Amino acid sequence: MGVGTIRRSKIDISAEILNIAQNGANKTQIVYGANLNFDIANRYLEMLQNKGLIKQNGDLYLTTDKGKAYHDLAKELKL
Repeated sequence: MGVGTIRRSKIDISAEILNIAQNGANKTQIVYGANLNFDIANRYLEMLQNKGLIKQNGDLYLTTDKGKAYHDLAKELKL
């Protein structure tokens, strides 16, 4: 890692993905919006789907109600 690199936690990355997908987002939008590569994004999307926090509808990913609650809680705890 370079100088000044800050590692994000799994919770931070998950919350960021859920935020991006609130109104629907394709994988490319999630990758660029959350500053991830496609391999890592795929792993997170699979995990979030398995936990019922995000759902896929065609090419779009959409945050579920459970995912919105998780995102709100993660944001609140970060303060």
